Amino acid sequence: MLKVNIDGREVEVEKGSTILKAAEEIGITIPTLCHLETIEPYGACRLCIVEVSAGNRPKIVTSCNYPIQEDGLTVKTDSEKIIKYRKLLVELLLSRCPESAKIQDLAHEMGVEKPRFKLEDEKCILCGLCVRACHEIVGTNSIGFANRGANRKVTTPFNDSSSTCIGCGACAYVCPTGAIKIEDTEETRTMINWKTVRKLKKCKLCGKYFAPEFQLEYMKRTADLPNDYFEKCLECRTLRR
Repeated sequence: MLKVNIDGREVEVEKGSTILKAAEEIGITIPTLCHLETIEPYGACRLCIVEVSAGNRPKIVTSCNYPIQEDGLTVKTDSEKIIKYRKLLVELLLSRCPESAKIQDLAHEMGVEKPRFKLEDEKCILCGLCVRACHEIVGTNSIGFANRGANRKVTTPFNDSSSTCIGCGACAYVCPTGAIKIEDTEETRTMINWKTVRKLKKCKLCGKYFAPEFQLEYMKRTADLPNDYFEKCLECRTLRR
């Protein structure tokens, strides 16, 4: 166990724990857009920046992927410098995605009313949560980053309909800005961003369409569950065992 001082409060954490996790343990909230417990931290949005020092010159780091490796680390999550930088980051995000409710809320919390920069019409902040969820949780690697600089975007290989996307919707679920759109009709699911259409499975008990057949076939191969499990919707599996 190592001792770390966060905003004047001392806490003991396991070696290797991140600053973000240590702060959460003592009730200190550090804002973030691209962090989920189940996905490897990446530090893309930069909102979780903090100021750290351990007898040396203070430096600014992203708290979600900064491991605590030594005793006596001092962390400031709300110093004047950190608040100034966070407000600038939110201002840049707001100018990129002015219609995002999540970013609007963050801007309101931090007192950012109107960005000084040119407003764009983007939905994606390029945080990569969707890419990492597809790779680390689903395991299909159906989407990734393409291009560089201002033209960088998340897309499928060759920007075409994906042959590996199972239509599970994990990418849309983790997206913090609602940039990924899914459209379900009675019998099909369309992953609009990925130009991919998947037929939905009909529950053998209630007749409701409940999940893409492609997804269920994938789960049959990867999950240790009886085949009959994938013939019923969640409600019927839960209530009509």
